[in-house]
Amino acid sequence: MHEKQMNETEICQSFITPAIERAGWDKLTQIRREYSFTDGQVLVRALVAVRGKQKRADYLLFFESNLPLAVAEAKDNKHSVGGGMQQGIDYAETLDMPFVFSANGDGFLFHDRTGLSTPVERFLKFDEVPSPEDLWSRYRAWKGFSDEAERVIRHPYYEDPTGIKEPRYYQRIAVQSLLRAGPSSHCSQSRLNLRSGGSPVRRPRRICRNSTCRLSRSKLAVS
Repeated sequence: MHEKQMNETEICQSFITPAIERAGWDKLTQIRREYSFTDGQVLVRALVAVRGKQKRADYLLFFESNLPLAVAEAKDNKHSVGGGMQQGIDYAETLDMPFVFSANGDGFLFHDRTGLSTPVERFLKFDEVPSPEDLWSRYRAWKGFSDEAERVIRHPYYEDPTGIKEPRYYQRIAVQSLLRAGPSSHCSQSRLNLRSGGSPVRRPRRICRNSTCRLSRSKLAVS
C-alpha cells in the first residue's frame, strides 16, 4: 500500500517505529507509544464534573527509564512532514525535553531545542535518526552535567513492581532539578528514607543558616 493511502497508525507501524528501532532505540525499554502525561483538565458542567482531553504524545523516547529525551509526533501522509512539530514542541517544553521529531511517512523533521545544532530544525531520512547515545551526549552538554552529576542523574528511581505507578512528569523534573543542584549547594537538607514497601519516612531536617540559599537538597536512600 502506498503511504498516501495509509492512516496515521499504519504510517507508524510501517515507517516511523521501524526507523526509530533501527537507530538503536529498544522497543521494550526506550520507546513508549501513546504516552499520556496529564489526566485532562477538570471541567464543571452544571453539577457534573468531567475530565477534558488528555495530553498524549505519540512517542516518548527514553535514554533510561527515568530519562526521557525526545517527543515524536506522527501524522498521516496527507499532512506535511512537519505537521506535528508545533504540538511536539509544546509537549517537549512541558516535559522539559530538548528534542522533537515530526513524521508523516516521508521522513522526519527534527528540532533541537538545545541550541547546539545548526540548523535548529532539519529534515532527516529514515536512516538518519539519531541514536540514544547521540541524543544523550547532546542532552548532557545542554544540561552541563559533570561526570559525578551524570552518575547521580542516571541512578534509577524506585520502580513499582506492578508497573502501575511512576513519577508524574513534574515530579521527575523537580527531582532532577534538585539533583543537578549538587552536593556543593549550601541549602536546607532533607533526608528521605524509603521502606521496602515504598512508604516514606522523613528524617530530621537540617536548616541552612545561609539566608540567601533558595535551593533544597534531597538525599534518597532505599533500605
